[in-house]
Amino acid sequence: MPKLDASIHQTLARELHDAERSRTPVMQFSRRYPDMTIADSYAISQAWLALKYAQGRRMIGHKIGLTSRAMQVTAQIAEPDHGTLLDDMLVADGATLEASRFIVPRLEVELAFILAKPLKGPGVTLFDVLDATAWVTPALELIDGRIELFDRDTKAPRKVFDTIADNAANAAVILGGRPVKPDAVDLRWTGALLYRNGVIEESGLSAAVLNHPGNGIAWLANKLGAFDEGLQAGEIVLAGSFTRPVACAAGDVFHADYGPLGAIGVRFV
Repeated sequence: MPKLDASIHQTLARELHDAERSRTPVMQFSRRYPDMTIADSYAISQAWLALKYAQGRRMIGHKIGLTSRAMQVTAQIAEPDHGTLLDDMLVADGATLEASRFIVPRLEVELAFILAKPLKGPGVTLFDVLDATAWVTPALELIDGRIELFDRDTKAPRKVFDTIADNAANAAVILGGRPVKPDAVDLRWTGALLYRNGVIEESGLSAAVLNHPGNGIAWLANKLGAFDEGLQAGEIVLAGSFTRPVACAAGDVFHADYGPLGAIGVRFV
């Protein structure tokens, strides 16, 4: 249950909105409000999204984060988190981005599920997800931090409450490679090599995402179902990263090789 007043949710959402525009991160919410709950974090995120919708932004899907056990232990959370993808976050494969648009941009390697049918919990299973999926395609997620990653005074890392409030650190998503039907390959064994300036920085297998990337989609459908919400046909759902995030800076060229699923890339200036 939320511990903070709705007016505080609105104030903090406005801070995030201003931080994104000014490229200046704000002090960690969890330090300022140590009693805040996960419910407060999602309420702040929703309040921020409402500001974006009022400016004409449109939801195109969702992302799932903290899908690996190692990341959950680090964040001191027992389940993944999730955020919302908006239309202005979608970037073309091979695009050039200005690094100065972001605060602390980092790239993660993922698979994206494009839904053909709606999914709504409770009781959604991996088999339901595969049945509802039109395509699975390589994706790079650009994450950012509108809340300080490290506290300006104590240098303590931000907590999961901050990350969730920050719309799960969403900034942009790049789709590319070769889209496949969900039964065309063994998605658990889909791997990727992430190159920065020709050097492999990260590699991984998608089985690191809850033992199957589709399990994350099922988790999200069931999570949203508890609030009488669901996933809709046509939505893009990022299943969760199976590599650590890699920092981006002006001059960096990224290339992710997914083997039989092709490659995807982006560059920064």
